[in-house]
Amino acid sequence: MKYPLVGMIAALCLFTAPTASATTWNVDHTKSRLGFTVQWSGEAFNATFKSWNAAIVFDPADLAHSKVVATVDLKSEDSGSDENDDGVKGAEGFATDKFPTAKFETTGFAANGGASYVASGRLTLHGITRPMTLPFTLTINRNTAHMIAKAVVSRIDFGLGHGEWASESPIAHAVTITIDLTATKAH
Repeated sequence: MKYPLVGMIAALCLFTAPTASATTWNVDHTKSRLGFTVQWSGEAFNATFKSWNAAIVFDPADLAHSKVVATVDLKSEDSGSDENDDGVKGAEGFATDKFPTAKFETTGFAANGGASYVASGRLTLHGITRPMTLPFTLTINRNTAHMIAKAVVSRIDFGLGHGEWASESPIAHAVTITIDLTATKAH
């Protein structure tokens, strides 16, 4: 070859060129819900997040190139009780003045047969990052996708609750994260 540098660059481009064929999806926030449930004094405490975003690139036929990065505005937590919400967002809870967001970023996906999948990733909350798996079901009908997911994390693993709030009572350590997401294909 007369120009070996050009040949090397062309070869490098072939090996590094993205082959991703996964589809980009836009969340329909009017039809989607992100929330959590925790046992508080023996009763279920339910809350949702009013503000969150998810960058979704997903194709069941191309899991290797699929990726999700979700960011949650923790100040948008709402249980319908201002007093409880102030505590959840305060220093013993999310400490939103210091840690205003949570983030989940996938590291991979696995198919479990049918419409069942598992997303592996990292959850960052309260300045602490931990691995997390998120089992979910997904139905895709033309340009619309509907995902239902549920995962359990320990609030203690993320440093939520100190002193009297560190014990299992009155607030359980196990927190169930729930997602009901509808998205449409980006054009």
